[in-house]
Amino acid sequence: MQKIKNLAFLFLVVLLLSSCGEYHKILNKGTAEEQYKMAVKMYESKKYSKALRLFEKITPSYRGKPQMERISFMIAQSNFNEKNYSISGYYFDRFTKSYPKSSKAEEAAFLSAYSYKLASPVFSKDPTDTNKALEAFQTFINTYPDSDKLDEANKHYKELRYKLQKKYFEIAKTYYRTADYDLRNYKAAIQAFDNLLSDYLGSEFKEEALFYRLKAAHDFVLKSTPRRIPDRAEDAIEAYEKLKRSFPESKYMEESNKMLATLKAEKKKAEDAIAKQKEYENTLKKK
Repeated sequence: MQKIKNLAFLFLVVLLLSSCGEYHKILNKGTAEEQYKMAVKMYESKKYSKALRLFEKITPSYRGKPQMERISFMIAQSNFNEKNYSISGYYFDRFTKSYPKSSKAEEAAFLSAYSYKLASPVFSKDPTDTNKALEAFQTFINTYPDSDKLDEANKHYKELRYKLQKKYFEIAKTYYRTADYDLRNYKAAIQAFDNLLSDYLGSEFKEEALFYRLKAAHDFVLKSTPRRIPDRAEDAIEAYEKLKRSFPESKYMEESNKMLATLKAEKKKAEDAIAKQKEYENTLKKK
């Protein structure tokens, strides 16, 4: 029995070496047709990295020929299976544009978007692939409204949209948290919260964003000179009104009401100081 097992193992080793030798021979010296057949064989055997090396070699020979449609899809799928998601996203997208009438076009459109989603990093990193995935899923949803992948596409789209909102929300909060060290960051925080609220209507972060927008504007007032306080206080009061209109029962209302009282008091104090200064200047002019 052991002898039979040893012979079987030896046979497999010989077969494997023979197969590897054949692959390298065709890869390096085979004709384009031989390389194509070997590439398909490697692809169907799930040896995607080997298939990709062959596809790279034969692409110039098959460009413009009927086989190129199949080759293009297998290149994209091989990269996907090798977890080269940014690359597969690109190739699937190129496939849909090159072969819009292909029976594989819908599948490629979905996989392009899904590839970019898988390549999309955590929310704190560069959102390039996240944006590509959002755009690709939106295109898929618009192009294939009857697809059986529609629900899944919508789910992925919502997850990606949430990820981007979280990123921009955290950026705005970072500006606010560092504003004590750089007063310019109050303006940056206010602008960032405004951008988030205008770019993502109905955002899951709307209530908190409105509150922090108010808080940034409120704190900016407290750091301002009397001359600048009235306008900045007015802006902060408007931010309070937006929060109250949108979320009258907000958990932040108690703190927001205290900020409103402070803003009104600071605004009146500044206006009184400005009025006294003008009165003093007018008195000097009359003398």
